[in-house]
Amino acid sequence: MAPTNDHPGEQAAQSPIKLIAIRDTPLSLDEVFRAVGDDAAGGTALFVGTVRNHDGGADVDKLGYSCHPSAEAEMRRVAEKVVAGFPVRALAAVHRVGDLGVGDLAVVVAVSCPHRGEAFEACRKLIDDLKHEVPIWKHQTFSDGTEEWVGAC
Repeated sequence: MAPTNDHPGEQAAQSPIKLIAIRDTPLSLDEVFRAVGDDAAGGTALFVGTVRNHDGGADVDKLGYSCHPSAEAEMRRVAEKVVAGFPVRALAAVHRVGDLGVGDLAVVVAVSCPHRGEAFEACRKLIDDLKHEVPIWKHQTFSDGTEEWVGAC
């Protein structure tokens, strides 16, 4: 983001990408929210993806996420595109891998911008592009014993 000369408080931070991670441990909403705190931001949008108990009309018993070794670098590339396209003050994205249960947090992303509309749009772009471009795969096991792999890209 290019600095503005309108108000010193609107100067861009060194790097608006504050947190990018793939983790095999439970995710923290507080950690992601703190990472995007910025005094010049008037809006912060946060998206939380959780494991639901169904998919495509079938009951889900469990699921696991796995990823390609390049996944974290790809997350950073997606984040850089969002930063280039919106007036992002701060951005964070964390995705879980491993076995998860119903209700567990699978992904948490957040973006802070000068205004709420920008924050909503940037956060939506971040999660949508992350889901479509980052090599993370979901393996679902259904209550009838069937299973399914779902690819992110």
